[in-house]
Amino acid sequence: MLTLYFHPTPNGTKVALMLEELQLPYNLQPIDIFKGEQHAPEFLKINPNGKVPALDDDGITLFDSHAILLHLAEKHDRLMPSAPAGRAAALSWLQLVATGLSPFSGQAVHFLHYAPEPLPYARNRYVKEVERHYQVLDRRLADTPYLAGNQYSIADIALWGWANSAAYIFGEQGLADYRHVKRLVDEISARPAAARVNALKSSLTLKTEMDDDARRAMFPQNQ
Repeated sequence: MLTLYFHPTPNGTKVALMLEELQLPYNLQPIDIFKGEQHAPEFLKINPNGKVPALDDDGITLFDSHAILLHLAEKHDRLMPSAPAGRAAALSWLQLVATGLSPFSGQAVHFLHYAPEPLPYARNRYVKEVERHYQVLDRRLADTPYLAGNQYSIADIALWGWANSAAYIFGEQGLADYRHVKRLVDEISARPAAARVNALKSSLTLKTEMDDDARRAMFPQNQ
């Protein structure tokens, strides 16, 4: 049986979407990161880095969302193109999300919403890099229906995790400036698997207040 250690972050929701797309039964173990549960010794045995998501697959533990996506795609032979060119494209765009869009989005969110004081240079630096990555993704999706080409893959699932929350960075306009990315995000959001993920997120009762305790839990290295 699978156990997903989960908080409804963009990285957590992409793994939940993968599990729902595969229609695999799994146990959900919420990890309240605002309360610091990611630092508990029992969780650090699963992910020494103290981050969600993590997955226990019948005793095999994995952490980092993209490692989990790759593991599940390869194990179940789903959502990864089999042709060499398609596989190469899926891996390339998956890694662009992993090494580009994800960390820059995370830093943009931090400096826009969680930093103790406004730092204009940091906000500009990270938001501009987020914009640049969306421009690259938008150009790709202007030419192909999915990031890997004609086949929906884990690269698109990885993109959805962050792009579905783009309004947290861009405000009300959301993805309006990236219409091809928006087209794909809207398509994925309309899938039954995404609806189940959203229902899952709504079913959880987790701490949401960013008070001093939450800041210590979320950013202990800043203390």
